[in-house]
Amino acid sequence: MSTFETAVIIAILILFLGVIWILTEISTLKKKEEKNHPDNIDTKRLQLQAYERLALVVERISLPHMISRTNSQGLSYREMQLILCESIRQEFEYNISQQIYVSVEIWKAVNDLKEQNIYIINQVASTLSSRASGLDLNKKLVEFIANNPKASLHQLVGDAINYEAKKLMR
Repeated sequence: MSTFETAVIIAILILFLGVIWILTEISTLKKKEEKNHPDNIDTKRLQLQAYERLALVVERISLPHMISRTNSQGLSYREMQLILCESIRQEFEYNISQQIYVSVEIWKAVNDLKEQNIYIINQVASTLSSRASGLDLNKKLVEFIANNPKASLHQLVGDAINYEAKKLMR
């Protein structure tokens, strides 16, 4: 191989490596630009607001918070049962649009929390006598929560929402 041929091969190699380097730099710049694109920033902001809103929903539909907000004197346990279940459903339905901004898993977890809390209320209510008051139902619910801390998904769902929101902020 002559010196000229060696120089041509080296020049082609340098040119080839230069093209690869330029393409890599362009790709990196495009990714940076896409990441900082206003549409992506707006989308992230909407997603973060949805996670924030769902974190609030999870707290609001947790049984201890529900009980403290709906503790009305003079109601039968059936009336209290209906008020608690309806309050949970309304809170959930009011925030149903947030599902388009969050992962399927998070939305399912929030829905499961709603269903679980309604189920617990109905199950505890079914153990009461027909003369029980709303206060009796609330006391039994508080006892159930205190005796079965793992029965409530609210902390787990809240942690999952926080995790996904923090992951989005990276």
